[in-house]
Amino acid sequence: MIALAAIAIASPAAAKAETPRELLTTAAFQTSDKPRALALIGQAIAGSDAILAKRPGDREATLQRGIAIGYRGKLTRSRSDVKASLAAFERLAAQHPRDAEVQMVIAGWHLGAIDQLGGFLARTALGAKSASGEAALGRALTLGGERAFYPGMAALLQLRKNHSDLAPARRWAEAAAAGQTPTALDATMKRAASAILPMLRANDGKGAAALARKLLPFGKIAD
Repeated sequence: MIALAAIAIASPAAAKAETPRELLTTAAFQTSDKPRALALIGQAIAGSDAILAKRPGDREATLQRGIAIGYRGKLTRSRSDVKASLAAFERLAAQHPRDAEVQMVIAGWHLGAIDQLGGFLARTALGAKSASGEAALGRALTLGGERAFYPGMAALLQLRKNHSDLAPARRWAEAAAAGQTPTALDATMKRAASAILPMLRANDGKGAAALARKLLPFGKIAD
């Protein structure tokens, strides 16, 4: 019995399950296969649902579930999923108005929809607005403290939006490269900022923008 218990503890199946946040980080930044990414997203949704069944209203589970639904919508081109994710984020923002992560996902939602669909279609089909995205991005940067995640993501979003205006992208990338990394996502954004900085310092906007697209969520997955 002792031997069997030792085998069970050492086996992968007995290892601590990944959290929804960890699953989504892997899906978004480390996966190059769409079916694999969708499977991880499905696991994150199931994990979030399990937490919410025990702790209704849990902020972390609600946030990660909203992100997962949005990611699924992006990969499957489901308008209902994409719109449902924004509704979840807006409810969280009303409950936690000084939550930097919530503001950043709202910024990413609006600016990502506009990048993917174009301004007119994103606005008419989904309600995405550039002004709303920029305002949320500004709030996230203000509230985010010294973490690398916020300026790092801001730099990537700026390059995707306008690779001719490099000053803000470089400023944010420099801040991210010097930022704190309390989470795996912060470490990911710090590496991303360090990767684009040489091009930004050389005023290579097109090169930096091309790399930024690969460093954003699902940038490793071909359309």
